Amino acid sequence: MASPNQQYHATFKPHKQFSSNSSFFFKKTSLYTLALVLFLCTFSYLFGVWRHDGGGVSVSKSTATIVSHPCHGPSKTTTAAAKGEKPLDFSAHHKADDLDVTSTSEVKTYPSCNVNFSEYTPCEDAKRSLKFNRHKLIYRERHCPEKHEMLKCRIPAPHGYKSPFKWPASRDFAWYNNVPHKHLTVEKAVQNWIRFLGDRFRFPGGGTMFPDGADAYIDDIGRLINLKDGSIRTAIDTGCGVASWGAYLLSRNILTMSFAPRDTHEAQVQFALERGVPALIGVMASKRLPYPSRAFDMAHCSRCLIPWAEFGGQYLIEVDRVLRPGGYWILSGPPINWKKYWKGWERTKDDLNDEQMKIEAVARSLCWKKMVEKGDIAIWQKPINHLNCKVNRKITQDLPFCPAQDPEKAWYTNMEICLTRLPVSNKEDVAGGELPKWPERLNVVPPRISGGTLEGITAETFQKDSSLWNRRVSYYKAVNNQLEQAGRYRNILDMNAYLGGFAAALIDDPLWVMNVVPIQAKVNTLGVIYERGLIGTYQDWCEAMSTYPRTYDLIHADSVFSLYEGRCGMENILLEMDRILRPEGSVIFRDDVDVLVKIKKITDGLNWDGQIVDHEDGPHQREKLLFAIKTYWTSPAERPT
Repeated sequence: MASPNQQYHATFKPHKQFSSNSSFFFKKTSLYTLALVLFLCTFSYLFGVWRHDGGGVSVSKSTATIVSHPCHGPSKTTTAAAKGEKPLDFSAHHKADDLDVTSTSEVKTYPSCNVNFSEYTPCEDAKRSLKFNRHKLIYRERHCPEKHEMLKCRIPAPHGYKSPFKWPASRDFAWYNNVPHKHLTVEKAVQNWIRFLGDRFRFPGGGTMFPDGADAYIDDIGRLINLKDGSIRTAIDTGCGVASWGAYLLSRNILTMSFAPRDTHEAQVQFALERGVPALIGVMASKRLPYPSRAFDMAHCSRCLIPWAEFGGQYLIEVDRVLRPGGYWILSGPPINWKKYWKGWERTKDDLNDEQMKIEAVARSLCWKKMVEKGDIAIWQKPINHLNCKVNRKITQDLPFCPAQDPEKAWYTNMEICLTRLPVSNKEDVAGGELPKWPERLNVVPPRISGGTLEGITAETFQKDSSLWNRRVSYYKAVNNQLEQAGRYRNILDMNAYLGGFAAALIDDPLWVMNVVPIQAKVNTLGVIYERGLIGTYQDWCEAMSTYPRTYDLIHADSVFSLYEGRCGMENILLEMDRILRPEGSVIFRDDVDVLVKIKKITDGLNWDGQIVDHEDGPHQREKLLFAIKTYWTSPAERPT
């Protein structure tokens, strides 16, 4: 399977020539001394050459091709490096200090997990969750396995798995074999969520509160607030179902983070991801959502069944934390329009009226303004700052302001019943800085940077990073030309996103990027990513991600393994990447060459095809790239009984 490639050669420094004055020295030196000097020089030279060539250690050649499985159309092969007449030669130039990388070393292989693990989500495992408190749905939060419980096998795809439909067809269709669950087609049939059609599912775009379709429902919202002028770019959908709301907002240039718990509707987030819509497994319980403060321009709940007024209003308080100043909260479903629906909801008028009054009271304590309630939809707006709020608040009745705890901190962080501050100097100022409208905000220096709140990151840093990633992505596309093919990759993960430059460089392509800022990163930059109009989440890569197997078509890992060196095992991170990567999905690793050699050995054991290629600046850089592809395989067919 070797691909043609340009040979990699180390360069030697030229040896200095003896000067003309050296003849005088030799005339004064005895024949014995001359012979000794020549012997030592020759020995030193030969020893230096031997050390330069890797000390006699042979590193096996690494080659890769990026292919499509023959079951899904004609095979298309793309070389993983610049074209040349010889295969990539990575032998005898670099040596991993603590790893036996000889050509004869045994590669550890990883068996397939049992087919019962086909939809395994390690940190939302149904059996493990039963050990935890049901109060506030704590048992549905993240509860990850201990180190000794982690699986050391590869999660199988269901038998008959196919590459998903290309976007935008994937918005409306998904293969049955990829998500073999029919119960939603029965349970939600009246609400028009999903239909089963032989070998596939169809998504009509309906929802519990919008049986006529998400498009019409969004149009109703658009008559109440402006969804077209670019002022709203990022949204969050709490309790998203199959994410039709987020799916149909994409055509309006609004990027939605949809989330729902892994509960009785176990496939709802999985359906969203199969459709090519951003989504994560998540729940509003006792911990903050894994997003920074002031992240979203709009938040939405359509019969999401979250008890907004309970527990001191902590869930609405959490929405306030992640909502941008001036942002909107949209509520449809109970208790809105209860006078029309109270019988169908099987609740009393008094109960529903009481619930709405409590929600209204929490919203007032947050200084939100109720803009409109029309039909099934109610909309509130968060203030741009708290100066007017401070004047009008009654201290004895309203929420206290939060103490000094970092509002950006949101990884296993407890929710608080207090108001996140919005400090400004003037009543007209937008707390945190005003954002340009989309798409201008993507490339304008974000307020968190221009305001000097991120240590060591300046406007110049931001501009250089943007230029750097434009150049790097161009190089990626030259190496793997399938990156330029519309529809080949839809769901993309950037495991160490920094300022979101990788995602920004791909903004014109029909795809979306989940930008992850590791909690171990030196600077918390996730807020910058949201200010640019992109989306992302926090993550500790020593743990599993809150998503289903086979979520992503392409994973980008820039310096991830250098960041986690000494923190957790490389093997565990790569097994998690294998879990969340689709069959025939691609990975781009960027790291020190010694780290890549170690990664390559493990990915060979995972049965990935891979090839190490030079840095975009040439062969003299220690940082290099490993392009890899997960080969196609599935669980075996069930034997007839």
